[in-house]
Amino acid sequence: MLEIPNRGLVVGAVLLISVLVAGCGGSGSSSTPPTTTAKTKTPVDASTRFSASSVSGVGKVLVDGKGRTVYILTSSAKKNVPCSDASGCTAVWPDLPLPSGKSAATAGQGIDASLLSTMKLGDGETYPVDNGYLLYEYTGDTGPGQANGEGIKSFGGTWYALSPSGAPVKTSGSGGGGGYSY
Repeated sequence: MLEIPNRGLVVGAVLLISVLVAGCGGSGSSSTPPTTTAKTKTPVDASTRFSASSVSGVGKVLVDGKGRTVYILTSSAKKNVPCSDASGCTAVWPDLPLPSGKSAATAGQGIDASLLSTMKLGDGETYPVDNGYLLYEYTGDTGPGQANGEGIKSFGGTWYALSPSGAPVKTSGSGGGGGYSY
């Protein structure tokens, strides 16, 4: 018969390994609910609060609840050019629908609350608008403090960051292309 010098140590090690293996298993569910809608929209908390923040190269701009620069799409023919899923626009420039049950966005620090309102579009969703402009993020911005979408011409207009006063920010270096020309 095999003699085990310290049976308690072996039993303890076996129990520890069993607990670790059981902890690595998963039920496939999470206690944290998903933060995006079915159409892979921007996380819902981002569209409920807007504030002003300084971003290098463009100055003070409107940012969403994640601190990401907010953009508008304009053209010479229209103040507000909608960006749609059908054109592929929202794959590059995600829109910011309000979460179900929310009827308004909140003006944070440095924002003129009288400019912030909502617009219901044909898809049935309600979107925040500032000074009449629909608001979008840019997938080329990987986090707060970036404005890589500033001045890009695509999807029928030009994309600009929005100032806290509700006007497009048009920097002298605008006019990028980002490879998108639709």
